[in-house]
Amino acid sequence: MIERVCPKCGLKIDRETCPGDECNGCKTVSKKTIYWCDTCKVPIFDCKCSECRNDARYIATDIRPVFPEEKLLLSIITSKDPHYYDNKSVWAANNKYYVDGEKVSVAISKLNKLDLDSIATIHDQYEQSKDDINDEFFKANIELFIKANREHFNFIVNEASDYIRKYKDKFKIEEMMVSFSGGKDSTVVSHLVTNALATKKIVHIFGDTTLEFPMTQEYKKRFTKNEESKGILMLTAKNREKNFEELCDVIGPPSRVMRWCCTVFKTGAIQKTISMAFKNKSKILSFQGIRHSESVARSKYERESESPKITKQTVVAPIIDWIDFEVWLYILTTGIDFNDAYKLGYTRVGCWCCPNNGAWSEFLTKIYLNDQFLHWRNVLIDFAKKIGKPDAEVYIDEGNWKARQGGAGLEEAKKSIVSFEPCATTENAFNYELQKPITEDLYELFKPFGYLNFELGNKRLGEVYVLDKKGKVVLIIQGRIGTTKLKVTIKNTHIAKAKNLTGAEGKIQCQLTKYQMCLGCKACESVCKHDAIIVKDEKNGDIVYRIDDDKCTRCTECVSHFTAGCYMRKVLTIKRG
Repeated sequence: MIERVCPKCGLKIDRETCPGDECNGCKTVSKKTIYWCDTCKVPIFDCKCSECRNDARYIATDIRPVFPEEKLLLSIITSKDPHYYDNKSVWAANNKYYVDGEKVSVAISKLNKLDLDSIATIHDQYEQSKDDINDEFFKANIELFIKANREHFNFIVNEASDYIRKYKDKFKIEEMMVSFSGGKDSTVVSHLVTNALATKKIVHIFGDTTLEFPMTQEYKKRFTKNEESKGILMLTAKNREKNFEELCDVIGPPSRVMRWCCTVFKTGAIQKTISMAFKNKSKILSFQGIRHSESVARSKYERESESPKITKQTVVAPIIDWIDFEVWLYILTTGIDFNDAYKLGYTRVGCWCCPNNGAWSEFLTKIYLNDQFLHWRNVLIDFAKKIGKPDAEVYIDEGNWKARQGGAGLEEAKKSIVSFEPCATTENAFNYELQKPITEDLYELFKPFGYLNFELGNKRLGEVYVLDKKGKVVLIIQGRIGTTKLKVTIKNTHIAKAKNLTGAEGKIQCQLTKYQMCLGCKACESVCKHDAIIVKDEKNGDIVYRIDDDKCTRCTECVSHFTAGCYMRKVLTIKRG
């Protein structure tokens, strides 16, 4: 049921504003509630069951089905017979289980702290019993769930389909795409879009972070063969130049504070694939499975918005107001295939080792992906020892690595320091001592400031001039190839939107930081809306950073988008003495 609630006092109000004295006319918000039918033993959207006509009672604000595979695990961790929950209606909400409508508490945080021997015991018990899973009751129970919620299913599908169809007049089919993650939300959006627009010609782009669940990769393969999705063009966006564990060794594992893996293995690769797939298009429509109930950050998203990263891309979220209950109602009613990870109990299927994964997801990974978990744990322990943690195993097992900030203890972090001093003989000039010898690649990083001219300067001194569109000198770079001494004279203190000389010098430091620290993370590539920046790894280990003069608009967004200009500098921030 959809109700209106005052966000200040929490009371249900049947109007758009709250009349409470302390709420001052606070605008009420829409909130969905789920009820339980004790007769049919299923959750329903309304307070009266359409199947048995009996009144229902409130149970939760959202709820998801618990599949037979997860029922088996629940039986094991609650020390019951493996078939104890076979003939019971089991659902989950807010990290709690509901068995035939009654709450059953499970100490998830305690489970996740079990020692490795206890985890191994649970894993063995599950493996011994999984082939005897009985799903007959589950199937019958789901049939009742579908029948009791048929009216609401029709409502949400018709509303979402009508919303999708309105874009048919604004965009051509060849200008549309579906952002496909292999998760339940993008699966539903794909099916909705394909049916609403009556075509399988809409390109799907799958972002392979290289850290996907094995079940996600298996589902992606099935997706291209399933009857409902066979014929859809699936493009895979993947950073094939970088290795996750090798980067963890250099810059440390990602943390909740700094999830560099998303930028390196997802954002850049997806943008590059989109740019290639739609290179001749002046506009793009991207259907995505974003939902408000997923997180606080996503609760602020609009149903339609312009992409902040990819120029001329409109992002549309057809199911943005759906809750888990509605996503599962759609999947189970239509009978479409979905990622098997959900059957095991996972509520989200991003990267299997993400530092943002909750205690339940971590526990499931220890059970179902034990070999991968143990390998990752060893990687984390080796890192903890490398940066000098006195009790590395405790540091890792207690999850302290997830709160790590900066690059303390890492050699790569030292490259973030740019040493300089004002030149005593030339006005507005600065002398830099670089940590990396000057090569031709250095000049590429000055292109956002203007146009390079190698003829005007004194070649013997290694002078290169940077000119604006009118041919006026904005910078003079002086440094011999192979040396580490660089002199930069600032002729225009307003480069890259700087307000004064100090600001202009700061912009120079941004580019020098990139030069010293570049690990080929491709963050700069993803920031550029004009596809002017190309970053790639050479076979000899060198990183090539190129800016296309013809595509670069000199907007200088790449110069100061990240802290000190470089994403790796942001990741490896260390305290300055």
